[in-house]
Amino acid sequence: MSTTATLGPRVLNALSQVIDPEIRKPITELNMIGEVTATADGAVTVGLTLTIIGCPAADSIERDVQEAAASVDGVTQVTVNVSIMTRDQRNALTEKLRGGRSRELQFGPQSLTRIIAITSGKGGVGKSTITANLAVALAARGLAVGLIDADVFGFSIPGILGLSGAKPTKVGEMILPPINYGVKVISIGMFVEDNAAVSWRGPMLHRTIQQFLTDVYFGDLDVLLLDLPPGTGDVAISLGQLLPHAEVIVVTTPQGAAAEVAERSATVARQTGQRVIGVIENMSGLVQSDGSVLHLFGTGGGADVAARLSAGQERPVPVLAAVPLSIALREGGDAGVPIVLSDPQDAASVAILAVADQLAALGRGLAGRKLGFSVG
Repeated sequence: MSTTATLGPRVLNALSQVIDPEIRKPITELNMIGEVTATADGAVTVGLTLTIIGCPAADSIERDVQEAAASVDGVTQVTVNVSIMTRDQRNALTEKLRGGRSRELQFGPQSLTRIIAITSGKGGVGKSTITANLAVALAARGLAVGLIDADVFGFSIPGILGLSGAKPTKVGEMILPPINYGVKVISIGMFVEDNAAVSWRGPMLHRTIQQFLTDVYFGDLDVLLLDLPPGTGDVAISLGQLLPHAEVIVVTTPQGAAAEVAERSATVARQTGQRVIGVIENMSGLVQSDGSVLHLFGTGGGADVAARLSAGQERPVPVLAAVPLSIALREGGDAGVPIVLSDPQDAASVAILAVADQLAALGRGLAGRKLGFSVG
């Protein structure tokens, strides 16, 4: 039989299973639960402290607290008293999430997160669509995935991932990225109003990318994908300086002109120390009803890029996939529903999922990393 003395601790234990939907940690670890009291007749009162006024997850957190407390044997009534963290409490929370470290680059050379930059030479080759679907496919495999939309001028990731209109939550100096399909996403498109154009020069672009890597709280990720702008401009150079240990995937179309330009973007990445791990040929052909393939943009572009990038390298650069033209892929991007989830049997889905399988199989490496222990 339940007793008043044990009811409060058991309720607190149940609340440890409630996860903050933005930070993705138990609310008890985030100091969001205050006093828990219980009366002899099973009435329980829980103090819930939200991070900010207008917290977008407030209703869902309060509902989850109510349900978790009510599920405990012996509880007859639940009252949740909601309050807001003080500035000092928010500062303590952000310091705790950062592990006691000051503001710094989250994904430096010692990070175990695998960083993959998706680049292209030309715009319009489907790079963002490929990146978004890869991120969702990796998350569906149980990996913790983050995605930075570094295409500041041509941001499209929020729309492709069904996050149009989504805004990050700011806790002190920390930014919590919106999440959809299991992917944590940040984009400059989440900070501008009414699809406004962004007209910035190099220093502003560098500061924006640096802030994404410093102030946005992604937590412990297995994979961080970066959707780069096309070409070899300021953002590519900044990311090369900030993340020289990143790996790079080049997206091209089969057309010879696009392939030549795509090679240049990979060359810039190599100049900063980044390693090119593969090429994805998008729009490789349109499958007809009789099974034949109509090559609207020619053939061989992906193979040509891979061959040229392999020249003089210890390890050849492979063609990771040839993704065919797909109406469903385009429609999924317009609707904010990635095709790898909505139609995994589509030929484009099959190709993208195969790339996700290759990337997931590689996992996170420890080579060259300092491990956090010492021999006493």
